[in-house]
Amino acid sequence: MSTSERTDTPQTRDGLPLRTLGLLAGGALLWIALYRGNRPFWDWLLGGLLRLDLEARLGSAVHFFLYDTVKIYLLLTGLMFVVGMLRASLDLDRARAWLEGRGLLAGLVLAVVLGVVTPFCSCSSIPLFIGFVAAGVPLSITLTFLIASPLVSEIAAIMIGDQFGWDVAAVYVLAGSVVALGVGLVLSRFRLDHWVEDMVFATKVARLRADGHVPTLDERVEAAVDEAKDIFSRIWKWVLLGVGIGAAIHGWVPADFFAEHAGADNPFAVPLVTLAGIPLYANGAGVVPVGEALFAKGMPLGTVMAFMMGTIALSIPEAIMLRRVLRPQLLAIFFGSVTLGIIVIGYTLNLIYA
Repeated sequence: MSTSERTDTPQTRDGLPLRTLGLLAGGALLWIALYRGNRPFWDWLLGGLLRLDLEARLGSAVHFFLYDTVKIYLLLTGLMFVVGMLRASLDLDRARAWLEGRGLLAGLVLAVVLGVVTPFCSCSSIPLFIGFVAAGVPLSITLTFLIASPLVSEIAAIMIGDQFGWDVAAVYVLAGSVVALGVGLVLSRFRLDHWVEDMVFATKVARLRADGHVPTLDERVEAAVDEAKDIFSRIWKWVLLGVGIGAAIHGWVPADFFAEHAGADNPFAVPLVTLAGIPLYANGAGVVPVGEALFAKGMPLGTVMAFMMGTIALSIPEAIMLRRVLRPQLLAIFFGSVTLGIIVIGYTLNLIYA
């Protein structure tokens, strides 16, 4: 759009183009409608029209694949656009200076709080993580958010409170927050930014405010759209692959195996269930009932908690998607440190509740 076209466009009293504001409002309403209608649509199409049994393994896997793929695509485009608009609209140097003035610990605590209140799974939290990294938020803080968001699941907390007791639910929330905060603190001692892929920083929005330029609304919208399209084009196929693998193993938990090999008499039960839980890719609603069944069969509470936290916090689909953003060294550090933190929590709770 040329400068003369912008000048001829009807504007508000503040000089903002009405056409662009209308497109933004329409786009937001369309995104909300698609997001809210995603699950009901697949319920209707697969369960109602095609008469697939959504409780059976095949029907559940197909529903999960289609629903979760569309959900992550919507989050990827919507959140990247919003974050891009914020980055293009805000003076990030001042924002970073404000954050640095509060100290690292305050930033990490804010990241934990944001992670706790955002209802994202291990894959859905990645778009917001990319936006934070691209905005220049310190990597240790963004990684803290990436741990806390899926690990401290509000759905899991409610179900744990209902089935294990609210004191155990409080322990779960506290333990997850401690893991996220502790890993963030440790990682803040190292320089890890060079293990973030260059494409995260080399975006149009990052160049837009170079040399002190203050972009117009049209420029901000154009840059945010281009950035969302660019990142989407780079990782859409990896989302498809990751969710496809997740759908194949979604909800499948070999409870008998854990009950037999991870009992109270096995000193290595905590690392065993933590490592075995990572590839299972189940959310809080799916894994808490399994945890309750294992607890009823005599598995110690700390071991049960390690199993549930490992299953919720980390996953193979998450690793596949994160690989497009993080280099293998940082990806290994991230998964290794979170796994270690969960194992420590498991052993600690076993000692407390012995």
